[in-house]
Amino acid sequence: MPAQPEGDAPPLDGALPEDALRRAGADTFSAYVHVPYCRVRCGYCDFNTYTADELGPGANREDYREQLAREIAVSERVLADSPLADRPFDTVFFGGGTPTLLPAPVLAGVLEDLTDGFGLAPGAEVTTEANPDSVTRDSLAVLGEAGFTRVSFGMQSAVPHVLRTLDRTHDPAGVGAAVAAARAVGLGVSLDLIYGTPGESLEDWRTSLEAVLELEPDHVSAYSLIVEPGTRMGAQVRRGLLPMPDEDDLAEKYELADDLLRQAGLTWYEVSNFSTAEETRCRHNLAYWRNADWWGYGPGAHSHVGGVRWWNAKHPRAWADRLNGGDSPSVGREVLDAHTRALEDLMLAVRIDGAYPLDGLTDGARPHIARMLADGLLAPETLRTRRIHLTRTGRLLADGIVRTLSDHLQTD
Repeated sequence: MPAQPEGDAPPLDGALPEDALRRAGADTFSAYVHVPYCRVRCGYCDFNTYTADELGPGANREDYREQLAREIAVSERVLADSPLADRPFDTVFFGGGTPTLLPAPVLAGVLEDLTDGFGLAPGAEVTTEANPDSVTRDSLAVLGEAGFTRVSFGMQSAVPHVLRTLDRTHDPAGVGAAVAAARAVGLGVSLDLIYGTPGESLEDWRTSLEAVLELEPDHVSAYSLIVEPGTRMGAQVRRGLLPMPDEDDLAEKYELADDLLRQAGLTWYEVSNFSTAEETRCRHNLAYWRNADWWGYGPGAHSHVGGVRWWNAKHPRAWADRLNGGDSPSVGREVLDAHTRALEDLMLAVRIDGAYPLDGLTDGARPHIARMLADGLLAPETLRTRRIHLTRTGRLLADGIVRTLSDHLQTD
């Protein structure tokens, strides 16, 4: 697992600077709930997850809701004098780990606790991630009745040998049944894919895309594999047991995904995300990319309010111990200055089609914008809407576009 980022030590009670509290509430307000439990730790994953059923009293699955309720109380106290005090959550997202390893009534209870603390906005989006083999129609029905609106299935691939390399345990033949069960109880469905796994051919990737499209999802996420240091796959690549993903291969697979998904009526709205319509986009992830406010609950969760980022103790035991002592579970934070906030706005919003305004840039950016238009990195509507619209080539080179434009930020 990666180390926590460096930062300043937050106060024990988690109090935020007054400037941050004043800036809060300009956009949506979201809750992220990190459920750190997994049945098997995948070799490519560097998320904060644990496979042990028992992590000691207060830190195991059975005590999770009780501990999370303590953090909800912390968030209510910290935000009491901010515009978010009476602001219901617009989106809630349960991630992990595998949230659906917890019994459905526990997940429903956590949502109830969040609703009691802050409320849910009318039409709020409430999502849980799930492995296809971690749900049943009955468990999904409990979630639907509790107020969940979406489930995001970690399908990753439809090809058995690719799943084995990723250490995924589900049978690809069972994905359709999980999707049908979710739809039967009224839940929206997103399917998550990974491309670029060592040993995955272009035809393997086509097989996965075609399998997804047979299920007619409203939303698809397609992320390139990143080999993270400290993971089992990272060690295998370092020792030469697996090849590092090839950039040209990744680009070809992204282009294939864009072609097939677009032909099926799913258009990109963020570099790695495709949906059938505006209303089927993942509003929670859009909140991240817009740098809106969110509180991250659970071990290792990150939060952002009013230009302050902070993160919780990673291990469930350490997280629980801080809460049991009456303290905030946060162990580090960054107070972002105006330039850093502007840079993050650029880095994140450029990924969303039409989200970043040209007014966020100084006049010095004009020749770069003109060149990017001429080179086919930006679409012509960039000038008409005064907002950045990446072409497909631009999406593949988004990081370079950000680097070029980052020297021309408006920070006043």
